[in-house]
Amino acid sequence: MLYILLSICCSVIVSILLKLAKRYQIDVFQAITWNYSMAIVLTWFFLKPHLQNLPAQPFYIYSLLGLLLPSIFVVIAVSIRLTGIVRTEIAQRLSLVIPIVAAFLLFGEPLTPLKIIGILLGFAAIICSIPWKKERSPAKKAAANSWVYLLTVFIGIGIIDMLLKQMATFKGVSYSTSLFMVTVIAFVLSLIGLFYRFATKKSKFSWPHIGFGWILGIANFGNILFYLKAHQALANKPSTVFSAIDIGIIVGGALVGLLVFKEKLSTLNKVGIALAIIAIAVIYYTS
Repeated sequence: MLYILLSICCSVIVSILLKLAKRYQIDVFQAITWNYSMAIVLTWFFLKPHLQNLPAQPFYIYSLLGLLLPSIFVVIAVSIRLTGIVRTEIAQRLSLVIPIVAAFLLFGEPLTPLKIIGILLGFAAIICSIPWKKERSPAKKAAANSWVYLLTVFIGIGIIDMLLKQMATFKGVSYSTSLFMVTVIAFVLSLIGLFYRFATKKSKFSWPHIGFGWILGIANFGNILFYLKAHQALANKPSTVFSAIDIGIIVGGALVGLLVFKEKLSTLNKVGIALAIIAIAVIYYTS
């Protein structure tokens, strides 16, 4: 469970940085692009990937992840603009259902009564943690097809979790090599998108954005690394990793919001945190 805890911590740090990015007017798209360059450097120097056996590598997984990881950030940003933060958060958190179902249907994990209880408690915690109050925004009504972005967020994040699980358990290539390949593809595709934004004057080159992106890359690198290590350590229990990390992020994010950013929590949100802690305990017991 140590890798799960470390992955949760890194993920919460990423969320804090993205929250600070808005406060300090950081170009998020530019920061996301440069974060992958830092991930490449860290993977190369600390994990020493082996690139000799290229034909054995699952390039279809690498390509999908390299495309989805940066793309989903953009979709989330559009979804927030069109449908609001609340609805986008619901789509992100409920995406847990996709890898959980896959754990039992595709990865062959046995389903026990206690594990069902833990997962159901986790879903209850997610629902309780959602800020159900209506947002007050001067923005116009969302477009009629804005639900497509919510659906894309829901499906996209779920697929990313499943692909990372497959990548972590692939026997032919080390996780360090897989992580390196994914970050290289994600960086190249993001860089192409960034150059397009420069050409159309939607973004302007700035060193602070790059520096922020590198800091973001350190946390993001740790998040993915420990996520993969958790799946390796609990290769036969993917639902434990999926559930514990997603629920743990809710608890960590809520505590940081409460203690650092002085955000207010409703009674229902506090019940959600309590349920999340109980769910993690139950899931940990089953592992």
